[in-house]
Amino acid sequence: MSSITITLTDHAPIKIKADHWPMIAEATAKDWDGEYEECSDDRSYWHLRVRQHADGRAVVYADYSHETCFPKQDVAAKRGVMLEADGDIIAAIRQVAAEMAAAKRSDDDDDRWPELAAECIAHLPAVEIK
Repeated sequence: MSSITITLTDHAPIKIKADHWPMIAEATAKDWDGEYEECSDDRSYWHLRVRQHADGRAVVYADYSHETCFPKQDVAAKRGVMLEADGDIIAAIRQVAAEMAAAKRSDDDDDRWPELAAECIAHLPAVEIK
Protein backbone atom coordinates (compact mmCIF):
# COMPACT_ATOMS: atom_id res chain seq x y z
CA MET A 1 0.00 0.00 0.00
CA SER A 2 1.67 3.20 -1.17
CA SER A 3 1.75 6.37 0.88
CA ILE A 4 1.90 9.87 -0.53
CA THR A 5 2.86 13.10 1.16
CA ILE A 6 0.73 16.16 0.41
CA THR A 7 1.78 19.75 1.04
CA LEU A 8 -0.91 21.87 2.70
CA THR A 9 -1.13 25.65 3.08
CA ASP A 10 -0.15 26.88 6.57
CA HIS A 11 -0.12 23.31 7.88
CA ALA A 12 2.46 20.57 8.16
CA PRO A 13 2.41 18.15 5.21
CA ILE A 14 0.20 15.10 5.61
CA LYS A 15 0.99 11.51 4.69
CA ILE A 16 -1.91 9.36 3.50
CA LYS A 17 -2.34 5.86 2.15
CA ALA A 18 -3.39 6.36 -1.47
CA ASP A 19 -5.70 3.33 -1.36
CA HIS A 20 -7.64 4.83 1.56
CA TRP A 21 -7.93 8.26 -0.08
CA PRO A 22 -8.96 7.70 -3.72
CA MET A 23 -8.88 10.55 -6.21
CA ILE A 24 -12.43 11.78 -6.83
CA ALA A 25 -11.60 14.71 -9.14
CA GLU A 26 -8.57 16.02 -10.97
CA ALA A 27 -7.60 18.67 -13.50
CA THR A 28 -4.18 18.93 -15.09
CA ALA A 29 -2.42 20.91 -17.79
CA LYS A 30 1.03 20.92 -19.29
CA ASP A 31 2.90 23.12 -21.72
CA TRP A 32 6.32 23.06 -23.33
CA ASP A 33 8.25 24.88 -25.98
CA GLY A 34 9.24 23.08 -29.15
CA GLU A 35 7.70 20.15 -30.94
CA TYR A 36 8.32 17.37 -28.41
CA GLU A 37 7.82 17.52 -24.65
CA GLU A 38 10.73 15.17 -23.92
CA CYS A 39 13.19 17.33 -25.86
CA SER A 40 11.91 20.69 -24.68
CA ASP A 41 14.13 23.18 -22.87
CA ASP A 42 11.15 24.45 -20.85
CA ARG A 43 8.21 22.45 -19.47
CA SER A 44 5.37 23.52 -17.16
CA TYR A 45 2.90 21.30 -15.30
CA TRP A 46 -0.26 22.22 -13.36
CA HIS A 47 -2.20 19.78 -11.14
CA LEU A 48 -5.32 20.27 -9.03
CA ARG A 49 -6.59 17.17 -7.21
CA VAL A 50 -9.26 16.07 -4.74
CA ARG A 51 -8.97 12.89 -2.66
CA GLN A 52 -11.66 11.69 -0.29
CA HIS A 53 -11.61 9.13 2.51
CA ALA A 54 -14.56 6.76 3.02
CA ASP A 55 -15.44 8.68 6.21
CA GLY A 56 -16.05 11.84 4.17
CA ARG A 57 -12.89 13.80 4.96
CA ALA A 58 -11.26 15.27 1.88
CA VAL A 59 -8.02 16.90 0.84
CA VAL A 60 -7.77 19.40 -2.02
CA TYR A 61 -4.27 20.16 -3.23
CA ALA A 62 -2.41 21.65 -6.16
CA ASP A 63 1.09 21.93 -7.49
CA TYR A 64 2.87 23.76 -10.27
CA SER A 65 6.32 23.09 -11.64
CA HIS A 66 8.39 24.71 -14.33
CA GLU A 67 11.46 22.83 -15.45
CA THR A 68 14.12 24.42 -17.60
CA CYS A 69 17.49 23.46 -18.96
CA PHE A 70 19.04 26.53 -17.33
CA PRO A 71 20.76 25.93 -13.97
CA LYS A 72 18.85 26.96 -10.83
CA GLN A 73 15.85 28.34 -12.74
CA ASP A 74 13.32 25.58 -12.05
CA VAL A 75 10.36 26.79 -9.98
CA ALA A 76 7.59 25.07 -8.05
CA ALA A 77 4.62 25.91 -5.85
CA LYS A 78 2.30 23.74 -3.73
CA ARG A 79 -0.85 24.53 -1.77
CA GLY A 80 -3.64 22.48 -0.18
CA VAL A 81 -6.39 22.20 2.41
CA MET A 82 -7.82 19.38 4.50
CA LEU A 83 -11.59 19.23 4.98
CA GLU A 84 -13.73 17.57 7.61
CA ALA A 85 -16.50 15.25 6.42
CA ASP A 86 -18.99 18.10 6.03
CA GLY A 87 -16.51 20.46 4.34
CA ASP A 88 -17.32 22.39 1.16
CA ILE A 89 -15.17 20.72 -1.49
CA ILE A 90 -16.11 23.20 -4.23
CA ALA A 91 -15.15 26.18 -2.06
CA ALA A 92 -11.88 24.42 -1.20
CA ILE A 93 -11.10 23.84 -4.90
CA ARG A 94 -11.66 27.53 -5.62
CA GLN A 95 -9.58 28.53 -2.56
CA VAL A 96 -6.60 26.36 -3.50
CA ALA A 97 -6.75 27.53 -7.13
CA ALA A 98 -6.81 31.16 -5.96
CA GLU A 99 -3.83 30.54 -3.68
CA MET A 100 -1.92 29.01 -6.58
CA ALA A 101 -2.79 31.96 -8.82
CA ALA A 102 -1.54 34.33 -6.11
CA ALA A 103 1.70 32.34 -5.93
CA LYS A 104 2.13 32.90 -9.66
CA ARG A 105 5.49 31.62 -10.79
CA SER A 106 5.38 32.44 -14.50
CA ASP A 107 3.36 34.20 -17.19
CA ASP A 108 1.99 30.76 -18.11
CA ASP A 109 -0.14 30.90 -14.95
CA ASP A 110 -2.37 33.79 -16.07
CA ASP A 111 -5.59 31.89 -16.80
CA ARG A 112 -4.72 28.32 -15.87
CA TRP A 113 -5.92 28.16 -12.27
CA PRO A 114 -9.52 29.40 -12.78
CA GLU A 115 -9.81 27.02 -15.75
CA LEU A 116 -8.41 24.12 -13.75
CA ALA A 117 -10.75 24.87 -10.84
CA ALA A 118 -13.78 24.78 -13.16
CA GLU A 119 -12.55 21.54 -14.75
CA CYS A 120 -11.88 19.91 -11.37
CA ILE A 121 -15.35 20.88 -10.09
CA ALA A 122 -16.86 19.41 -13.28
CA HIS A 123 -15.02 16.12 -12.60
CA LEU A 124 -16.47 15.70 -9.09
CA PRO A 125 -18.84 12.76 -8.69
CA ALA A 126 -22.33 13.60 -9.90
CA VAL A 127 -24.95 14.41 -7.29
CA GLU A 128 -28.03 12.26 -7.78
CA ILE A 129 -31.26 14.26 -7.70
CA LYS A 130 -34.56 12.50 -7.20
